[in-house]
Amino acid sequence: MNATDEVLETVRAGRAAALPGLLKPLEPAQRKVLLVALKELRRELRASRWERWQDRDLMSPALVVAGAGCVTGAAAAAAWIGAADLRRWRPEPLTAALLDVLAGRDPKWLGDLAHRLAARAATAEQDYPLISELVRLAGCPMPTTDGCVEGWAAAVGASRSPLVDALRRDPHVTVLVPRLFETAEPIRALTPGWNSGGPGRWPTALAALADEGCVGRSVLLDGCAARLVRGGKPAQLGPYQAILEALGPTAEEERERAADWIALASDAPSTVAGYAQRILGRVAAAGGLTPRMLAEMSAAVLFRPEKKLVRAQLVLIGRELTRDAGSAPEVLPELAEAFGHPDTDIQERALKLVAAHLTDDPELRAELADRALSLSPAHRARAVEVFGCGAAPAGEPDPYEEILPPAAAPAPLAPTPETVAETVELVAAVVNSRTAGVEEFERALDGLVRHAHRDRAGLAEALRPALAGRWWLDPEQARYYSHELPGLEHVAAAVLDARPTGTPGQTLASWRSDCHHTALRAVVHARVVEAARGVASGTLPFLLATPTVETGSLDARVLVARLAEYGRLGAEPAPADYAQALLRVRRDAAVIPEAAALGTPAGDRLASWLGAAGEPVAVARRTAPGVRYPYGGGTPERLVVDTGERTTVLREFPHRFHELAGARESGDRCWDGGDDAGLIAVLPEDRETLAAWWLPFVTAGSVHEQRGGAVALPLLAGAGGPAGPALHLAVATGLGARHPEDRLRAVDALLTLAAAGDLDAVRLGGDLAELIGLGTVKPNRLADSVGTAAATGAHATTWAVLAAALPALLTGAADPRGAGDLLATAAECVEQSGVVAPEPAGLAEVAARGGKSRLVTQAARLRDALRRNEEGTAPVS
Repeated sequence: MNATDEVLETVRAGRAAALPGLLKPLEPAQRKVLLVALKELRRELRASRWERWQDRDLMSPALVVAGAGCVTGAAAAAAWIGAADLRRWRPEPLTAALLDVLAGRDPKWLGDLAHRLAARAATAEQDYPLISELVRLAGCPMPTTDGCVEGWAAAVGASRSPLVDALRRDPHVTVLVPRLFETAEPIRALTPGWNSGGPGRWPTALAALADEGCVGRSVLLDGCAARLVRGGKPAQLGPYQAILEALGPTAEEERERAADWIALASDAPSTVAGYAQRILGRVAAAGGLTPRMLAEMSAAVLFRPEKKLVRAQLVLIGRELTRDAGSAPEVLPELAEAFGHPDTDIQERALKLVAAHLTDDPELRAELADRALSLSPAHRARAVEVFGCGAAPAGEPDPYEEILPPAAAPAPLAPTPETVAETVELVAAVVNSRTAGVEEFERALDGLVRHAHRDRAGLAEALRPALAGRWWLDPEQARYYSHELPGLEHVAAAVLDARPTGTPGQTLASWRSDCHHTALRAVVHARVVEAARGVASGTLPFLLATPTVETGSLDARVLVARLAEYGRLGAEPAPADYAQALLRVRRDAAVIPEAAALGTPAGDRLASWLGAAGEPVAVARRTAPGVRYPYGGGTPERLVVDTGERTTVLREFPHRFHELAGARESGDRCWDGGDDAGLIAVLPEDRETLAAWWLPFVTAGSVHEQRGGAVALPLLAGAGGPAGPALHLAVATGLGARHPEDRLRAVDALLTLAAAGDLDAVRLGGDLAELIGLGTVKPNRLADSVGTAAATGAHATTWAVLAAALPALLTGAADPRGAGDLLATAAECVEQSGVVAPEPAGLAEVAARGGKSRLVTQAARLRDALRRNEEGTAPVS
């Protein structure tokens, strides 16, 4: 065996450590020949894709070492060492082997390689140990790229000695420490344990280096302030704030950076903003905060939603106005920003503060009086006393107008592509996309069926090159697949007569879970399997079930016309296709005579379905007991909805549809998900059944704090069929979801129902009261949801829901967290809408308790607003 073959065998065996000894004796010409063989081996592994992943994982480290020893230029060496296809999923340390194989290279060449590796953003962090050693051998400056800094910080932090000692010994500390604050993203290596203190943590270690003079103190202070001003997530910014705290800035250092603290108090996350606000309080106490600076800071902080920050700012303003009364003309107009704060307690504090420091300047009084129009009606009387008549709106206000989203009908589906070229383009887009919607899928499916019926050979000729990259068209890969193809690919493979050769005849939908998603997917798969058979047999002219609108619904008259065309062609409806068409058809009793007039069994079946046979089944709500899991955890008592049996479907529909029609008890928790719009399009005219099936998934978003549980709620609200107890319960549960984005989806669903006239506010409010009692919905989360709904301008709708939910809270034995916020939203809705309604049970008793708790003050505010409206006081417009 010659030397080249021996190296290749060693590479194939994955023995990277043995390669330097084999490569060193080789002459340049031999290395050149070997490099060609190594490149061929690399291409071979890259082309093998997933089949030879174990070989690739074994050989890649050895390939890196061997190739690095054969290339001549530093650029080529960096490209080879940093290649993504040669990286293992679990990195293997190759520094020693690479340094050995590169021994003897010119120091200038090694330095060039180090800087080129550092410039590769994807791999510089991982390659830092190699870069560091190359810099040492070359005697060149250390690169300071972001990846290199991240790798350095990780390497120093992983040292066995205390961090401060590792930093003292590190030769690059003075160059790289300033870069800790300048990278595009915060340094991840600073995060672990930053708040635990001790000599092994970055804040303590850097402060010690500053005290010793190893690192400039101003470098750390300015770097931390600049990094915090640039922003980021609280967990990312925490280490930089901790470094500042460890440094303990002097009064002079704090005063010099007042502009940075003002910027942080204005825009930073609340923890950082609070820290900056405290520093500015100290600066102000020392006389270092000018009235202009205080006004600038106040204008931003008082606009923030965090009540704690706003209250602290009011205290700071009050202290400064007391110390320097001459600053009032500049500060008071910015203080009036708090008049529009959602919290009426903050409004009251701001109004008292303005009243205490108001001057006789008529222009200032007029400006503040104009800003006082933002105050809640509860404070209007006091504002008139302070500012005069200008604080009250002039004349009669405009009548209240509820703002709801437009009740838009679902968008119509575009027609099926007319030409083969358009069909092929759409099919390729759907097959290669992970986000294809109902419209794209249905149009592509119908297009395949139609054009295969007209000219299958011509369609196949155009389709094959468009799908050339699909694995099932490669015989070597297709033979490994043991299932039917998913979705549209199943029909495309039938057109091309290219089904996977390893298919044993089982289907994707043969597995069952205890949630509804699998049953819905079984129907979708039954349709594509049937369409593929129709393509192969040539008996299917087009699909009956293609929807007419994007939600998946099908116009009844369009279905009648399609059945008439089937009759003209002498075609028989395919069982799964027609069953899906019936489940999608929009119920319209006026079309029954037209369907019956077709005089065909399919027409009679449609006429019957549009009558009593197709009525959605009733749903039954119950309280399910809590469940304890053997591995710990579980669920509390919860509201669930069971669905009844749909006898017509069980009797007349294909087997794959039966699971949709059987009586189903609500599962404890839905473990599946995905493609909600596509699954809802299976039953687009039965949103009550769909809502009952989706309820466990929505409940998991509130009880188990699962993310994404309410994704389907806006889709369900926009679907067809009655909006009954199941849908209202699902929306109510979603309003208490753990994650804000899910609560927004539930609010969207609520407003969609209200705009369409389908919202039963009393039912929804009653569901919320019951869910709060069970613990499924937490009042503080609900307060956020209804506050969002009210902020859109739907004050009357929001009040109608809250009016039904509040009595259970007000008459309960405990005052749950967030009840005060719910009352605040209710009061805001009553004040804005001017609704005349009776006081919720228990409101007067809570308002009469006395004290200044948020619950009591907002109860009194709601009570007074209801009484003002009853007495005929005009609402605020």
